[in-house]
Amino acid sequence: KSANPQWREQFDFHYFSDRKDMLDIEVWRKDNKKHEELLGTCQVDITALPMKQTNRLELPLEKHPGSLLMLIAVAPCTGVSISDLCVCPLGDPSERQQISQRYCMKNSFRDIKDIGFLQVKVLKAVDLLAADFSGKSDPFCVLELGNDMLQTHTVYKNLNPEWNKVFTFPIKDIHDVLEVTVFDEDGDKPPDFLGKVAIPLLSV
Repeated sequence: KSANPQWREQFDFHYFSDRKDMLDIEVWRKDNKKHEELLGTCQVDITALPMKQTNRLELPLEKHPGSLLMLIAVAPCTGVSISDLCVCPLGDPSERQQISQRYCMKNSFRDIKDIGFLQVKVLKAVDLLAADFSGKSDPFCVLELGNDMLQTHTVYKNLNPEWNKVFTFPIKDIHDVLEVTVFDEDGDKPPDFLGKVAIPLLSV
């Protein structure tokens, strides 16, 4: 019940320069659990923002009254990557040697915040639920670790998709849980849930 809401929420997005350059923002109003109304939209061109500084933006909502106040910082992405199985970062012997040296006993206290990193190979899924009338699904896989989220591409019309992707995450908290969720892409509609598994880092 506010026309001037303050959320004070922070979100981290991994932005890769070869991807979409526009950040799309929507503001919604909830009457009750079932009814929602769009109060306005706005866009931010990420490429136009200066790097390595916090940008204070007041964005007018398109075709609606009101504006949105945001702080956006674009910083180099460290320790996060998506690659194909054939160019897996840990597959390179020289890189593996550098990592061993980085985390050896004598360097333990050099950077206390650098706990380590997690590398996940997402190979395939089998016998997924059919979400479409055709008896098929359009599955993609989302990986979440703490505040980091990465996802695979979509494999269309397939209940046994093969992604063969390698994801690398920096570990910020050893008590975090890796959540792997499979969704069915559904055009402009929200994706359908096909299944999920949770893996505590301490169990790896």
